[in-house]
This record gives sequence, C-alpha cells and structure tokens, in this order.
Amino acid sequence: MKIAYIYDAVYPWVKGGAEKRIYEIAKRLASKGHEVHWYGLKWWDGDCDKYLDGIHLHGIGEWDRLYVDGRRSIKEGLYFGYATLKGLREKFDIIDCQEFPYFSCFSAKLHSVFKNSNLAITYYEIWGNYWYEYLGKKGFFGKLIERLTAKLPDVAIPISDIIKEDLKELGVPERIIRVVPNGVDFYRLNGIKASDESFDIIYVGRLISHKNVDMLLKALSMVKKEVKDVSCGIIGDGPEMGKLKSLTKDLNLEENVKFFGFVEDDLEVYSKMKSSKIFVLPSTREGFPNTILEANSCGLPVIIVRHEKNSAVGVVREGYNGFIVSLSPHEIAKKIIYLLQNEDLLSKLSKNAVGFAKDYDWNIVVKKLEEVYREVV
Repeated sequence: MKIAYIYDAVYPWVKGGAEKRIYEIAKRLASKGHEVHWYGLKWWDGDCDKYLDGIHLHGIGEWDRLYVDGRRSIKEGLYFGYATLKGLREKFDIIDCQEFPYFSCFSAKLHSVFKNSNLAITYYEIWGNYWYEYLGKKGFFGKLIERLTAKLPDVAIPISDIIKEDLKELGVPERIIRVVPNGVDFYRLNGIKASDESFDIIYVGRLISHKNVDMLLKALSMVKKEVKDVSCGIIGDGPEMGKLKSLTKDLNLEENVKFFGFVEDDLEVYSKMKSSKIFVLPSTREGFPNTILEANSCGLPVIIVRHEKNSAVGVVREGYNGFIVSLSPHEIAKKIIYLLQNEDLLSKLSKNAVGFAKDYDWNIVVKKLEEVYREVV
C-alpha cells in the first residue's frame, strides 16, 4: 500500500504522543514493504524531503512554534491546513490524517476526493464543551470545527474505546469506526538498564496546565511528612516550568525534586523510569498516553486521575497496573505513601504492569492497523 500520514509535528524533532505513534507505526509499515510518507512542517535542516527509518518525510512548510501561551497556535493550524492543500500532490491508497490541528483534515479530504484516495482520521481526543474552557466564547468555533471534521473520514480511528463513544455522540457511524490503541516498543524497553540515579516517583510529559504537575508537587509535600527523603524526577519542558520551580521552592521540596527539562535521548528517559518506583500522571486530558505503557514496560505502576476528559482511565486497571484517584493532592499522596510503604504490593503491581504493557507492543498494534487499512482499501 501507498500510505500518507499528515501531522504538523514530526518525531524526533518534536516529541509527543501523536508524533511518537506515527513514527513507530510508519517505520514498521515501511519495513513490511509499504511505501510510507509523512507530510509535516520542516523541523530539520537541509532539504525539504528526506528519509528517516524508511519513512519519506515531506517538509511542506515552516513555523517557529506550535504553542503560544501554552495553547496550540490557531494561526499555525490554519497555515498547516493551507500547506497541506498545496503540498499533498500524489495519489495514495490511504491518507491517515491526525485530527489536530483540524484544518489539515479538510485539505486531506479535498485531496482524497480529487485523487480517489481513502481518508482515515486518527482521533486522540474529543473536546466537546471543553472548547469553551479553552477559548472562552470563541470555543463555539472550535466545537463546530471538531463536529465538521467528524463528517470527513472514510474510516475514523480513535485510540481508545472512550473516544469511540465520543465519536458516536458526534454522529460518526459505528460502521466506520475502528479502535486502534497506542503502543510501546516493549522488547526494546525491556533490555534497557536502569539509571544509577533513582527516584521514588517520576513524571514524564509536557509541563502545561492540564497536566497538573502542581498537584503532584503539592502531593509530595504531604508525602514528605511520612517519607522524609522521598524523591521525584520531573522530565519535560513547557510554559509551566517557571511556576513549578517556584512552587517547589515554596513547598520546601528543592532537596526532593529534580527538574531535568527536555531530555533529547529517549534511552535516558527510559533508564530513569527503570530506576524509579512509581509513575504519576495527574493530567485531566489524555487520549491513550504512550508514557503509561512505557512506564508499565519499565515495571512502574502508575497513578492517574479520574476526569471526564481523561481517556487514560482506559489504560489503567485499578489495583492491577496502577490506581485511578480524584484530582486531589491528598488522594495522590495517599496512594504514593501506600505503595512506598508496602513493598510486596509495589512488587506485585510492578510485575502486573510489565505483563499489561507486553500486550501493547507496537508490532501487535501495527498488525491491527494494517488490517484496518486493507479493509478500507
């Protein structure tokens, strides 16, 4: 098959869940003999076109940053939509366009109609009324664009069952919906050695408001009363970095918390996961976080929060590979203390976590997605 992925952010120059998903899937499809292209913004030096692990990358535009004041840039989204309209020329068997930043989905639909291609849209989140919280009154337009986008695909690919139900509420027929979850490079992670630097708790992700890393810090100040030398590593960067460092100082946690910022080498991130005990992700808005599977692969049970827009609750089996708590420093602290003071339970959940993650190896996910593509084509 000749396959095109469309997403503005390109791995490894931009590292996030969607970028990682496309990269891991695309390189495996290429290794199986498919012709795989990725149309995105040009984040690299040199020619606009280049090959990466068998993937033909097309840099169809340039933009200085994806986020403005912690939010995805609407201007960038419009620009990428226009760049997709101009840059997407070839005929493909299937075009897999990521739902964000929406405008590119309309360009891809137009192309698929004129070139007689099949359009898939991969869905990571459905925001619904959250648009009003995100944009105020202008959220009406975001909600409208999201609803209109749902009318475009020949096949809709949500990454979780929760998102599937949200799509059905938007009017997407169940007959065109195929759930294909995120995955993890399980066997690669399994062979990585633990870092010499160890932590009780680790967080990996962007430092943006809905990730609620401040809740983790507040929870740590409570944990410290019971476990005085508790340690936490925070890997990632973002607009909240300054606030979080100030809060760390205010809570007298400077000896307990270490900020690493953005870590370029994934192996370094995984080695630090391997040397930690618990992964905490207090985010209220997730699709199917790769980081949970990565943490589980490294033997870490996870603590996440229950929220209507947090589809991560579908990735954690309560009391098996982690815990789901309310968005409360007190509740997060209780579970951290519970695990740190019960070594047998921590060990049991660690083993469970590894077994859980194994079922989501990328090779299993790619086989499922390949079947979806063949069905459509």
